[in-house]
Formats: sequence, structure tokens, C-alpha cells
Amino acid sequence: MTLERAYILLAVFYSALVAIGAIALLVGGGPVWGVAILLLGALVAAGLWGQTLGKPVMNPRMWRPLAGILVVGFVLQLFAVFSLSLSGAELTWLLTGAIFSVLPAIMLFQYGKRDQEVWATPEECEGGKMLRELLARQRELVLEKQEADRQATVKLTKEGDTYRASVTRGNGAEVERFEERFACPATLAFFVIKYTCISVNDIAAQYAEERALTT
Repeated sequence: MTLERAYILLAVFYSALVAIGAIALLVGGGPVWGVAILLLGALVAAGLWGQTLGKPVMNPRMWRPLAGILVVGFVLQLFAVFSLSLSGAELTWLLTGAIFSVLPAIMLFQYGKRDQEVWATPEECEGGKMLRELLARQRELVLEKQEADRQATVKLTKEGDTYRASVTRGNGAEVERFEERFACPATLAFFVIKYTCISVNDIAAQYAEERALTT
């Protein structure tokens, strides 16, 4: 069995658990607080499908906190199982929730990493492809641009499998400098577009002109 197929089976299984839980609540076979667990499970199932299919679901910022909630829930549920006097239905809900929260927590933590192509727009993917190709030919890419009272200088380099972006930007008299590293070129493109007035097309156009002048 491939890892991808195992992920699909996990997403199917988790979705089935949510469906079974919903049916149990409808027929009165679960505790009132089971509604909260069910809603959380539905959200987790959506994230698992997004991770499995490589599709963006909601916002990447929400998945790592949700993974943390699952870990905390796992600890609390085990504590309740071993320290409280519970009915059979409550014990079943808590044990099921604890057992099936560990692996989803790991997967959702990975899914919430912004530095991966799944969260990139088509524009960012295309921009990342152009930057990857340019950095395969050039040791570094440097571009300075000014728009009205905004100005920015970007230097992009590749070190092994990591891309580094060094930015100097100003707005009037205020100047700030910062640097970030990325593993995914599409995230590099996102960073340049979001935090400067420079577009990937600006960089590509400049280096296309330089190549034309040197040939």
C-alpha cells in the first residue's frame, strides 16, 4: 500500500467516524458534549482531505492551532478515562476521540505549513517556476524598484535546497530590512509579491534584458 493510498483511507475512515457520530447523536446515543467533538471531527476530516488531495482548504493559519487542540484534547480525554466515573457511552466517545486524534494531529500540523505549493495561487506557482529557473542560471537575483513614495530592493539567492530573500523597503523616510528563507519557490514568489512593490515579472523582465545585452 502506498502512502498516498493510506492517507486516503485515513480520510475516508475519519469521515465515516464523523458520520457514525452524527447518527449516534441523532438517535440519542451520545452525550450532549459529543456535539462539540463531532464538529471538531468534521473540521479535522476536511483538513485531512485537503492534505490527502493536495488542495487548499480554508486558511493555512488555522491547521497548526487545530493540531495543537487535538493534542491537548488527547491528553484531557485520557485523563478523563482514567480518573472519572463514566458511563459506557461516554467512555466509548472519549476513547474513540483520543485514539483517532494522534495521527490527524501530525498530518494537520504538516498541512498547516505555509511554505508548500498547496497554499500557492496559480500566479505564485508560475512566479515560483520562473524564479527557480532564473536562480538555476544566476547565482543571485537583485532588483530595485520605486513607486511614488514606496521603494524596495530585493536580493534572492539559492543555498542548497533553500531559497533566501533579503528585502530592504522604504515608505517615505522609514526604511526596514528583513530576510526570510523558504523551501518552496512558489512561497518565495508569494513573499516578494506580498511584502514589496516588486513583481516576479519585474525580475524576469530585468534579467531577460540583461541576457539579451550579453548575447
